[in-house]
Parts: sequence; C-alpha cells; structure tokens
Amino acid sequence: MKEFLAFKMQSIKETLASNTVTTISLFSGAGGLDIGAIYAGAKIIWANDMKKEAVASYKKNIGEHIHYGDINDFIPSLENYRGMVDLVIGGPPCQGFSVAGKMDENDERSKLIWSYAKVIETVRPKAFVMENVKALGVIERWSSIRTALMEKFISLGYSVNFMVLNASDFDVPQARERVFFIGFIGNSFAGPDLLAMIKPYRHKSQNVREALSVLDRAGKGNNTSVCNARITLTPNPVMRKSPYAGMLFNGLGRPLKLDGYSATLPASMGGNKTPIIDEAALYDNERPWIEDYHERILLNPEIAKTETVPSTMRRLTVDEARVLQTFPLEYEFCGSQCAQYTQIGNAVPCNLAKAVCSMVIDVLNSKTPILYSGLFN
Repeated sequence: MKEFLAFKMQSIKETLASNTVTTISLFSGAGGLDIGAIYAGAKIIWANDMKKEAVASYKKNIGEHIHYGDINDFIPSLENYRGMVDLVIGGPPCQGFSVAGKMDENDERSKLIWSYAKVIETVRPKAFVMENVKALGVIERWSSIRTALMEKFISLGYSVNFMVLNASDFDVPQARERVFFIGFIGNSFAGPDLLAMIKPYRHKSQNVREALSVLDRAGKGNNTSVCNARITLTPNPVMRKSPYAGMLFNGLGRPLKLDGYSATLPASMGGNKTPIIDEAALYDNERPWIEDYHERILLNPEIAKTETVPSTMRRLTVDEARVLQTFPLEYEFCGSQCAQYTQIGNAVPCNLAKAVCSMVIDVLNSKTPILYSGLFN
C-alpha cells in the first residue's frame, strides 16, 4: 500500500498519457485491473463495461475512453483495432463459475468468457490477460470449459497457460485468490511457465491493521463513508476453530483479523454481508472482542442467546474497503454507497493487477523472457 500511495506523485491520467503499450480493456468495472495495468505501463485506448455507476467512476478517475454497453455489440467495431493492439486485459463476470454463486455454466454471465475470446480473435493483440474466480482454474466441474478455452486461444496462435494467485502475495492485504489466463502470440504448442515468470513480482503484503493506518477514524477526515448496517449475533452460531470463521453473526459479514489478511471482499457489501471492524482493537490495541466471545461461547453456547454486540463493533467503510482493494486514496467512486461497495468488491485489486501486468508488459518490452513449461499448468 505504501508503494501505491507514492503514485499520488503522478496521477492515473498523467501516467496513462505517458505510457506506450497500447491496450484494450474489457469488463473494466471501476478500473481496478486497469489502474494496475496503467502503473505497469499500459496505454489504455478503449474500455467497456455494462454498469453505469462503474462507467461513471472510470470516466471520472481514468478517462473518457470507456464505452457503456454490452461488449458483444462492440465486437464488430473492434475489427478496426486489428493488429494495432499490444495487450487486451479484462475480467469477465464470474458469478456463474463462483462457488459463492449458482455454479451454472448456462448463466449468461458465464458465456462472457467466450465474448472475451472473440475479442482476442478479432483484435489479435500481442498478449492478453484474462482474470476470473479461482474456481474456473481449479474445480473439476469446469475442467471441460477450462480446456476448451485454452484450446480456443491455442487455435488462434497463442502460447497460453493459467495460474492461480493469492493477492496477499502481491502487496494486497486480502487473501483473495483469482485465476489468470495469460497468452502471448506465437509458439502455440508450448505454454508459458507463469508461476516461474511471476515470482520476481511477488511482494508480501502488510496486514489489515497496517494498511488501514493511512485512514482516520471512521466518520472523520479521509474515512467518512460510514456503513450503518446493524450487527447482531445469531442465537445458533456455527462454530469453527478460528473466531474469524464460522457463523457467529446474522448475515455473512465476518470480523476482520486485524493482524492478518482480510477475506475476499464481496461485491454484496453494504448490508449484513459487509465485514466487521473492532474499533477498540484497531485504534486502542485492545484484545479483539470476537476472540473473547469465541472462547466463552465454546464453554457455554447458551451465551449466544443473550449476548449483545459492543458499540465498538461496526461495519467496514467504503474508504477502508478501497484501501484493502489497493485503490488509490484519491480515487472517487460514483453512485450510491451500495454501488460503491459493489464496484470495489467486483474489482481486481490494483496492486495484484500491477504485478501481473508488469510481468506481461516486461515480456512485450523484451525485458524478461518467456519461460516454457509445456501445455497447461
């Protein structure tokens, strides 16, 4: 996060204007992947998303080159960029593949990976980066889709492979796992050894407490967007070994382990799915209340029926979510508070995006070689 704060010396728009790696962005959202790519050297000339609030945020902070609407409607016009683009980036909507969703390959959103592939076929960039949920890269249920997607890219003449990364290994205070499909044009019969290639770009993150230290107390200064969703305990808790797991509260929002990494921030934040902060632990270094409660409830489960949550417990703010997703502090989200939470939760963490795109762009700029490992990891 400290590295990212240094980027305030030069704004996103200024950096974008001085870059040279011509890039198209798909399913751009509020621009998490794009911001990382820009600070890695990408000059994004065209972008797209279907969420109005996200497009408004993108325009305000990154540029006017984003187009609102269905990507399939724009594919014919992208023929004009054929052979002129160095890089295509994007994260097609993942709800159809996610274990947190319906796991439905017929979900219309699941089909958008093929729209991404169609853009690659149309534009023919030198390289591409496609991000998605971990499940698409590891679950057997999606193996046929995974293989078909790889074979499609190979048939287009790309050396392609995929890797699953944990954002906490790339300067993001969040244990968020995502799959990245990455291809380079040429030598389509051997896959790049992506895990070996990304290794020099790893940078272990600071923890949640350290990351949030750049913000004022909730409701003040640079941390004003307080979430008022109530916090109540469930009378029938689902216990786990860790007090930060299981189901101790009503709703899916769980307390953040301040001296560790945040769980994946969901796009459904804003209500009782918003993570929980213990202010006494964060600001006054007191023992987290949830740890004490967890110990007591293990000894006497009946406590759950009468216990109340202390006033020092509250929901994660938009500004805190922004920091945990490594958006620059000066980034201004548009729309309602719920829309802002959604934009943050849907985004690729900027620092993770920067690491992945830096690796790809260094290959394009001949600063690092492609290492081959055979087909598929």
